[in-house]
Amino acid sequence: MSTTTVESVAPPKGKPKWLRVKLPTGKKYTQLRGLVDKYDLHTICTSGSCPNMGECWGEGTATFMILGNICTRSCGFCGVKTGRPESVDWAEPEKVARSIKIMGIKHAVVTSVDRDDLKDMGSIIWAETVKAIRRMNPNTTLETLIPDFQGIETHLDRILEAAPEVISHNMETVRRLTREVRIQAKYDRSLGVLDYLKKNGARRTKSGIMLGLGEMEEEVIRTMEDLRSVDVDVVTIGQYLQPSKKHLPVKEFILPEQFKKYEEIGLEMGFRHVESGALVRSSYKAHKHID
Repeated sequence: MSTTTVESVAPPKGKPKWLRVKLPTGKKYTQLRGLVDKYDLHTICTSGSCPNMGECWGEGTATFMILGNICTRSCGFCGVKTGRPESVDWAEPEKVARSIKIMGIKHAVVTSVDRDDLKDMGSIIWAETVKAIRRMNPNTTLETLIPDFQGIETHLDRILEAAPEVISHNMETVRRLTREVRIQAKYDRSLGVLDYLKKNGARRTKSGIMLGLGEMEEEVIRTMEDLRSVDVDVVTIGQYLQPSKKHLPVKEFILPEQFKKYEEIGLEMGFRHVESGALVRSSYKAHKHID
């Protein structure tokens, strides 16, 4: 395959029509929005202005970020602030669990910034958050979208012991672009994390990649093959959008037909679920990925 087989268009001044979304509406969305504002609850859905917020909230799914909003890494694609994080809030697990209870969330996704400044890299708070959610919301299912914890097994074991229904870790991009896109991360280390998780008891593993950073079709397919080689169950594939002018530029907008092609290829490879589309994000349709 060659680069010409990738169905894409050069970035115009405005977003293509398939990236434009309607404002979220609906009774469930309005109810949850009111609770978030009333109790000052923190979700990635609102802070990240996710295009799928209305759909996910309507299905009883929301994503929460723990360990602050300042990351120790400076990835070229990510809009989260980089710098020296604040001290750990040890009351955070209970706060997140209480937020989920107030919102009546059926399926919660928990993610975090990277905390390379901490000896345990935040893994203890991670485990305590899962346990607190379980205690306060016994009927809520969970996905943990974790950092790589530098591949240290002791930290990964804490997540495994907490036993969320899904453990997710994103590759984000293809091997060739990893150094540019994820400056402090390593392609093989992320693959190794997913491999370790599955081999040591994870019920379901999941990963995601972004397109439009200059990758070639065969590189995307190879990344999908690498994920299947470590028995990853679910893959999400979406369009990269530049958070600010300081971040990596969008090289191309991938056409809907190309996303559909990757979905078909992924299902043929044996993934249980493949979410592939311009507006797909890591937690899109997350509640279905436990099946």
